[in-house]
Formats: sequence, C-alpha cells, structure tokens
Amino acid sequence: MTAAAATPQPSPLWQPGPDRIARARLTRFHSWAAEHHGAPAAAPGDPAASYAALHRWSVEQLPAFWTAVTEWFDVHFSTPYDTVLADRSMPGATWFPGATVNYAEHALRTAGDPARALDPAILHVDERQEPQPVSWLELRRQVGSLAAELRRLGVRPGDRVSGYLPNIPEAAVALLATAAVGGVWTSCAPDFGARSVLDRFQQVEPVVLFAVDGYRYGGKEHDRARTVAELRAELPTLRAVVHVPLLGTPAPDGALTWQSLTSADVEPVFEQVPFDHPLWVLYSSGTTGLPKAIVQSQGGILLEHLKQLGLHCDLGPDDRFFWYTSTGWMMWNFLVSGLLTGTTVVTYDGSPGHPGTGAQWDIAERTGATFYGTSAAYVMACRKAEVHPGRDNDLSALRCVATTGSPLPPDGFRWLHEEAGADLWIASVSGGTDVCSCFAGAVPTLPVHIGELQAACLGTDLQSWDPQGKPLTDEVGELVVTNPMPSMPVRFWNDADGSRYRDSYFEMFPGVWRHGDWITLTSRGSVVIHGRSDSTLNRQGVRMGSADIYEAVERLPEIRESLVIGVEEPEGGYWMPLFVHLAPGAVLDEALKDRVKRTIRSRLSPRHVPDEIIEIPAVPHTLTGKRLEVPVKRLLQGTPLDKAVNPGSVDDVELLRAYERLGRERARR
Repeated sequence: MTAAAATPQPSPLWQPGPDRIARARLTRFHSWAAEHHGAPAAAPGDPAASYAALHRWSVEQLPAFWTAVTEWFDVHFSTPYDTVLADRSMPGATWFPGATVNYAEHALRTAGDPARALDPAILHVDERQEPQPVSWLELRRQVGSLAAELRRLGVRPGDRVSGYLPNIPEAAVALLATAAVGGVWTSCAPDFGARSVLDRFQQVEPVVLFAVDGYRYGGKEHDRARTVAELRAELPTLRAVVHVPLLGTPAPDGALTWQSLTSADVEPVFEQVPFDHPLWVLYSSGTTGLPKAIVQSQGGILLEHLKQLGLHCDLGPDDRFFWYTSTGWMMWNFLVSGLLTGTTVVTYDGSPGHPGTGAQWDIAERTGATFYGTSAAYVMACRKAEVHPGRDNDLSALRCVATTGSPLPPDGFRWLHEEAGADLWIASVSGGTDVCSCFAGAVPTLPVHIGELQAACLGTDLQSWDPQGKPLTDEVGELVVTNPMPSMPVRFWNDADGSRYRDSYFEMFPGVWRHGDWITLTSRGSVVIHGRSDSTLNRQGVRMGSADIYEAVERLPEIRESLVIGVEEPEGGYWMPLFVHLAPGAVLDEALKDRVKRTIRSRLSPRHVPDEIIEIPAVPHTLTGKRLEVPVKRLLQGTPLDKAVNPGSVDDVELLRAYERLGRERARR
C-alpha cells in the first residue's frame, strides 16, 4: 500500500442528524468537561472539529480527562486517590494511587434505584426460549448470596475463581460475586476442550470452579461431564466446584449446587480494593504457545468501560445491549460491563446461525435491542446468504450495529446500510483482549465512511508509525499507543520480571505500546485497519494488508472464505499463496482462478495477485474465530506443527496438517 493521493473528500455513508448529536451523551459530556475541567469548547455546527479538539485534549491532558470521567459517571472511591497518574511510563503506569473501589458495586448501582429495581438488568435468550428477564433486584440478591458463600468457602481478595460456562446469567452473577469479594475472575467457554481450558486455568491456579454439565448449540445438546471431571482432576488448587445444571443433570459427587449458593436473600458486601487490584484474567489466543494470561484491574476496567460504553457506545438506562459473544472472548466481559451504565444486557447462549443465518437479527428483534454487536464475518455471511433483516425483522428499536473481530469490508458497510436500515449507525470497532476495549471505533456524533472506523477513542493516543517511529497520516503504519490507558494490563500472570509483557508490546518501540496491527490514520481523523502486522504481506518492500485481499476475493460467490500468506524464502524470494474454501458446488478450475486474479488486480493492484491459488476444505481459525495466518506462515516455512501452533487453541487442528506437508515439500525443493 502506498500513500493515498489527494482526492476530494468522500461523501459519508451515514451521518447523525442535529437532534441525534444534541442528545448524545458524548455531546453533553463535552460541554460539561469544557465548563468544569478545561476541555476545549465544542465548535458549533462542526461535530468533526469538536470531537478532534476533545480527543486532543483527552490525550494531552490525561489527568484532567480521566478526572472528568470519574466525576461524570459518579465513580465512588471509598478511599480518595492521591493523584490521577503518578507515573505515566509504559509499562508500569500508576493510576489513581491511594484510591479504593469495587467494580461490582458500580455494576449493581441501578438496583438501588426504586424506579428501576424491577426492570430487567439481563434478558437471556437461548435457542429454545423467549427472552427471560433477570431484574436488577434479583441480580443484586443472587450476587449478594453467592458472594457470601464464596467468603464462607474461604475466597479472599486476590484468589482466582474460574468459570467453565456459556453466556448465561449465571456467568455474569459469578463474575460480579467474585469481584465483590475482591477475587480474580477468569472464564472459558464450554466448547473449549479440556486441554485448552487447562492451558489457561492451570496458569492462574483457581480455588473455585463454576461449571455447566453441558450446553446447547445448533439444536443439539453437548454433554461436558467428562470434561469437567478432567478439569477437577487436573486443577489441584480447587477448594470447591459449583455445578450449574444447564442440561438438568444432578451434581456430581463432591460438587456444590448453584441453587444452594444463590438462594439466600443477602445484601452484597463489596470489598474495597486498590485501584490496580486484579479484576479478571483474560487470555490471548495462544496459537503459538501457552496463552498469555493478561491481568486487568478493577479500577482500570471500571473507568475504561464507563468511557467506552457510556460515551462512545452512547448507552444508558433506556438501552438494551446485545453482543453475540462467548465467555472465552473479551467481548463477553465488555458486554457484562453494560450494567455499569444502567443498561439492560442481552445474553445469548447458542449458535450464531441457528436455525438459520439470520438468527442474530431475530434475537435483536425479540429483545428490542437498541445496540447490537456482532462479528464482521457474520455480517458477510448474512450478505452471502441474502438475509434481509430490514425487511424480515422489526428493528425499529435498533439504532446501532457494531462489528469487530476483523475489519468490516466495504461491502459489509454497504450491506448493513441497504439491508438493515439506512438510518442505522454502523460502528466498526477495533481494540484487543490486551486492553479489553477499543482503540478506535464508535463515535455517536461523527459520520460513517465506508471501510473506515469513525475515529480514535477518547483517552487513547492512537498513532500510525513507520519503522523509525515517525508518525504517519494517510499511510499504512504500525498501530501504536503513545500514552498509557487505565485498562492496559497491570501484568501477565506468572511473569515475575515482566519480560513477557515487555516483549509482547514494547520491544519494537521502547516505552510505546505496539499492538501488532497495520493501520492508516486518515487526514479526516478516521481509521482503517489492514490486518495483523506480524502476518502482513510485504512484496518488494510494499506492505499489504491481508484484509484487503479477503474483501476482494470473498465478493465472489464461489469463494466462501480465504487465507492469504506471504512467505519469505531462504534465497531472498517471496511466495504468496492464496488458499480458498469454495462454496458448495463451486469448482476451482482455470476459469475461476482467472476470475480471482482479475478481481484482485482490478480492485487492488497487480502486486496483490497471489502466486498460487490452492483449494482447502476450510480455513483454520482460533477458538475465537480469527484466521490462523501466523501459524500457517510458520508451517509453510517448514516449522513442525507441534512447534508452530498450540493444538488446543484452534478450531480444527487437522486442517493444519496440509500446510505442514506443503511446508516440508517446499523445504525439500
């Protein structure tokens, strides 16, 4: 990719009207921060200039901005802080020293409002049932009961509590009860096999395990009793196992029952912990080794999620927040944090496409979702399946559809605009498990341009750098964050000297967070994500994003999904194969290969055209749905499978053996 030539400003696909801008919580926050904390005044009639000025202030005056966030959202510090940012060095930034706080206390505040106590805090849906509400009062009662029982079991601040649970209300209750006692929550989805779970949980040595007997997916029941038994046997630090009978089976010997721990009418007691006290442990995909155990803090997540959900997503008490996710993905933690803004959270346990591809749109309709999040891959699957949500569903309550997981291709923007609603705010967002939030994405006051994220988020000093650390505009560069964010990891578990943490983010640019994505920051302030920089194609010194090739190739009806890899060869050559998973009935003949090449050449450039096009039975993914570009590249370079990938982190390890064979064959040439 080369620098963009000067062109006329493109017309936006969508832009908010004056009334919508005026109603946005971000607009009200801006005016208040200008009056009380020295933020620049808004530019009347110019939302883009207003946001740019507010963002610049938010990263140049970090203490003022984050003070404003705590006051705007009425964050309760039981012990006041000494200063906002005592040390801004990365890694190791010190936020709000002296302060004590509790995340769960803030998540349950709405239960104390008599006017809202009986409103639903959670609406739960599965493949068989209509939405089942859990009121704020009932949620608070269950958390209070479970927190008291955890204390009775000896759980103390800092102890780890684990969940092998799907996206059900019980998982949210267990997280909040753990946070209430100052414990450290960690979870995996029940479609993870025992080895994948143990690779994660054995690192943190949990004292309690919440586990379902099974789960439902795609119209079938999947028993997990044997897996749970294996987890119990391989986690010697467990003091208690709590049986959650999703399939209705009795508790195994020695396990406690969910009902017995959550039946009391007990007011929750919220342990007041230091700002940087661990809240939860999230895990990287772990495709090339043990997953990184990423520790984030109670205070850091509280402030970051209040900002992200309350300002960027514009969520409040009248909203219903649905994001299709699983408990093995950071978006589940993000979803539960919707409670912080008094929002009703929609939890869904089941397949994203059962009984048909349009299933998620049906859930949005049935729950009256106002903000619906999904993956870019799901949007493109709906487009290919010719789903018509705007025609076939009542989406009158819906005002925003957000996507993440991979860049939303331009055709995805167009499809949402045309098929889901012309007045729908489309928020493509990008962040990471590493910060459990977004670096760039949703801004309710800004226009949406096809193929672009609206802007960098407040308090996020997002930049694009060349290899020498020079900031770039309208050119592809490394995604870096040059000032700390409160939700950056406080550490990795079992990384005593911090070396793995430093190597993960700060090796290339010391003191500056490098995330591992290629991005373009446009001169309009929007952001384009091009894919991972550690797997980005680099032909003749020109960097190319794999996402751009996927967007072009997967427009063709014959191509279900694709995978492009760039392999540096020992003699200085460069081999770039394109692997394609064909739609039913399609044949990879010379005519189709020619169409693929012509499509790439015309939509991108001759340099993007692959050296070979190879048919595969399916594209391999991580357990959270990301294409396995880096491990496949290593296999093609001759790395043995057991060294290139952690088998427990991928959806189907058998799919990788063909790449291993191909790598061996090429090494012998």
